[in-house]
This record gives sequence, C-alpha cells and structure tokens, in this order.
Amino acid sequence: MEERLYDLIFIIRPATPEEEIKKVISALEAVCHEKGAKIEKSEHWGTRKLAYKVQKHREGIYFYQQVRTNHGELVHELERRLGVQDIVIKYQTVRLDEDLKRQKKLTHKREVRAARRPRRATPVAPSAPPAAPQPPAPAAAAAPASKEHTAPAV
Repeated sequence: MEERLYDLIFIIRPATPEEEIKKVISALEAVCHEKGAKIEKSEHWGTRKLAYKVQKHREGIYFYQQVRTNHGELVHELERRLGVQDIVIKYQTVRLDEDLKRQKKLTHKREVRAARRPRRATPVAPSAPPAAPQPPAPAAAAAPASKEHTAPAV
C-alpha cells in the first residue's frame, strides 16, 4: 500500500490539566508507533476561541499533528481513541496526499502544454510611434469661401 499523509487537528477542553493532555498525546504517538506510522509535525496551537459552542465550551486548546502512514486503519484507530476521550471535544482528520498528487499532476500538464506551444518572437519596436489619427474637420470649414464652381482635378 502506498504511503499517505494526514493532518489531524483536535481540540481539548480549556480547563484540562497539562498531565492529562500529555497522556492523550502520548497515547496517540504510541498508536502511531505501533502501526509503523511517523508523526512528522506536532504543534501546540494554544487556547483559541471557537466559532460556535461545542459541548458548552466557547474556547479550546488546539493541537495539530501531521502523520505519514501506510495503514488506512490507523486513522480509524486514532479517531476512535479521540472519540472516547472525555477531554477531547472535537477532532478532524484530512488526507493531504490526494491534493498533493492532484497539484503535481496539474503542474506536469501545464509544463507539457507550455512545451508544445510555440514561443512567440518578441515584437520589434517601430522606430517612430505611429501618428495619431486627425479628427475630421467641421463641414462649414471644409466648404470653399467663394461660390465659384471649381472643376475637379483629374
């Protein structure tokens, strides 16, 4: 099975003691290590205000982890463990490698298309700028002053 990359974000109750938070994080790391996964990033984002109330809380402590694994079952196990923890009020897992693959594929297509397209030669700048067109003269000024009839020039 191919290697996959996941983002895992979870929110913990704001009044949780630090030792309980460490227990949850160490349990997640142990599961990842057990399944042969690698935690590439682990960040503590701190206490932030929630967009809406979640289990009667207006703020929570955010944690972010980036996990690389070959086992799809690992995500289900991580989510199951987060779901049974009382201190975790919300979690979300997002698969990233599909987006990265799609982006790489589109970049490759653009490069191929650009290689097929003929290069345009840079236009040679004219030595003098073209003259601006003259506005037409009013009809009264164009009529001859005398009433003599003149023969057209041939």
